[in-house]
Amino acid sequence: MTQPKGRPPALFPLFSDVDTLPGIGPKSRAALAQLGIERPRDLILTLPASGITRRRIARIADARPPEVVTVAVTVGRHHPPTVKGRPWRVHCGDGVGDLTLVFFHPRKEWIEAQLPTGARRVVSGKIELFDGLAQMVHPDHILREDEPALPEFEPVYPLAAGLTRKGMAKAAEAALTRLPHVREWIDPQLVAQRGWPDLATALRRAHDPQSMRDLSPDAPARARLAYDEFLAHQMTLALVRREKRRLKGRPSRGDGRLRRAVLDSLPWPPTGAQRRAVEEIAADMASDRRMNRLLQGDVGSGKTLVAMLAALVAVEAGGQAVMMAPTEILARQHARALEPLARAAGIRLAALTGRDKGDLRAQLLEDLAQGRIDILVGTHAVFQKDVHFHDLRLAIIDEQHRFGVAQRLELSAKGQVPPDMLIMTATPIPRSLALTQYGDLDISILDEKPPGRQPITTVMISDQRLDEVTARLRRVLDQGARAYWVCPLVDESENSDLTAAEARFQSLRAQFGETVRLVHGQMPPDQRDAAMADFAQGRAQLLVATTVIEVGVDVPQATIMVIERAESFGLAQLHQLRGRVGRGTGASTCLLMYHPPLNESGARRLTTLRDTEDGFRIAEVDLEMRGAGDVIGTAQSGLPRFRIADLEHQAGLMAVARQDARALLDRDPALESPRGQAIRMLMWLMSQDEAIRLISVG
Repeated sequence: MTQPKGRPPALFPLFSDVDTLPGIGPKSRAALAQLGIERPRDLILTLPASGITRRRIARIADARPPEVVTVAVTVGRHHPPTVKGRPWRVHCGDGVGDLTLVFFHPRKEWIEAQLPTGARRVVSGKIELFDGLAQMVHPDHILREDEPALPEFEPVYPLAAGLTRKGMAKAAEAALTRLPHVREWIDPQLVAQRGWPDLATALRRAHDPQSMRDLSPDAPARARLAYDEFLAHQMTLALVRREKRRLKGRPSRGDGRLRRAVLDSLPWPPTGAQRRAVEEIAADMASDRRMNRLLQGDVGSGKTLVAMLAALVAVEAGGQAVMMAPTEILARQHARALEPLARAAGIRLAALTGRDKGDLRAQLLEDLAQGRIDILVGTHAVFQKDVHFHDLRLAIIDEQHRFGVAQRLELSAKGQVPPDMLIMTATPIPRSLALTQYGDLDISILDEKPPGRQPITTVMISDQRLDEVTARLRRVLDQGARAYWVCPLVDESENSDLTAAEARFQSLRAQFGETVRLVHGQMPPDQRDAAMADFAQGRAQLLVATTVIEVGVDVPQATIMVIERAESFGLAQLHQLRGRVGRGTGASTCLLMYHPPLNESGARRLTTLRDTEDGFRIAEVDLEMRGAGDVIGTAQSGLPRFRIADLEHQAGLMAVARQDARALLDRDPALESPRGQAIRMLMWLMSQDEAIRLISVG
């Protein structure tokens, strides 16, 4: 295997092919590859996942079946099977008690060589009672008495087809001998305070646990190794962040007049959290470094106003702003919501989506290039080659937890001087995940609700009471209310979800007549927009939908949300759906309709939602229940793959690693101090190639 330029020679043995280790041939190599193990380095970072306690007993009678024991016996008679398919039995004893060893499909030569009659053998495995007699099916170990004793606790590694426990343990042991002596890269104070061992000791202990306690994420050896991974990851993000900050931005200082005009036109003042976020954004934009900030706010915390005020800073400074949304519905809705604010400020705002064609599009693009449009709202169409800005100073990206660090770097390349960047997400993300995923960004959090937002009453109700729900719905619709009815997620295929939605739509249409509309993801966009417009303007009162309404749909008059088969949705999704009501002045209700009996996790999701509206609390429960990759959506999560670290249980370490990485780079920007040099070794060991490139650029 050729080693990349710059990798320290001390690490070469760890980064050679895995079959350079003794005992690993083509078959084992292929099996290890299924576990993502291609080099000895991957093996040392693959720790035992569990363990087996093997109690040593002096006599067979001391066993407490069913349990795993190690016991010395004298081999008695063999009973080969007389009928095909029956097992081979070997009777053994200790002079007082008897034990039968049972083997299915053994080779005659092998079993007679392993267990010669009259010999003493140490056997280890699970003892069970069968018809009142002790037996052990397929012992894990058969040893002569002069062979080394078995450990009382045996680590169990993750395995793939073609790998044995023994083979895996041997391979890991051989890989560990290739570990070079390295300098400590963790802050010595932290090592002392936590009582962590050095790297080599930590790896040896983690591969040789003495009890289940040693397998817990809090065990010093494991915690130290997790911190190594977190530190390498946060170091990469800190380097990426520094790289972005080097990109000279342009100071955009506004005089505040447009912002004042907008704030004066509002029915109530902004919240403290909104003011704080706008101040942080304006300060970033005024500096000559480029802004990279994440605006994280719960459902209904007022992100749109903050985004508009940020865009006005760019306009006050003589430039333009663009706001990007993931879908056409959202882009047009943002444009509609921002239009009154733009009018109050006396500026021009326009929308551009893939549907704009011909003369209209040509005129819009010309106005944009000439600077006659101040704020543009659009979809990814904004990235097309023929879209030119006169002076783009701020790019706002909405709902983009689908943008990883790499895409953010790509976006920076737009424009001669890369614009300041504000990323907005309505998905509250637990702090540990925000640090992992957005560690290269500065973060502003909106954690207050604007005045006038109504609390939402959330009720759980069995779908066996469907008639009561529709009867109650009829009463409130007769009084002029508007309601959403979200149909269940049948499975991941859109077709069956659609069938469920259409069936529900037909039955509600039969009961409520013309005021019912249907929206789903496979409708042509113009039909979907028309149905949404009917609902928004009150021509329709009941909107039956699949989850296309999850993000950003804004109809303040809607006060009722019925979610059918609520237990089939994830917590974050339920929270987003519920956030579609409670947006106006009317008291709002969300009905979580479930199909009994509820399993434990379904019940926990629904009761959490019923008991709190705090999106950050909900996100923490979601993380505990589902794990990190799923909370962000594994496919596009942009989350690093940690081999040892466990984000759910070791979140606190991630925050420490972030502070440590940033502080070290401030003190030692070129990583030339002894600790800086050690950190370079860590980055190579953890395969953080992007960071290594940035260090060498640095």
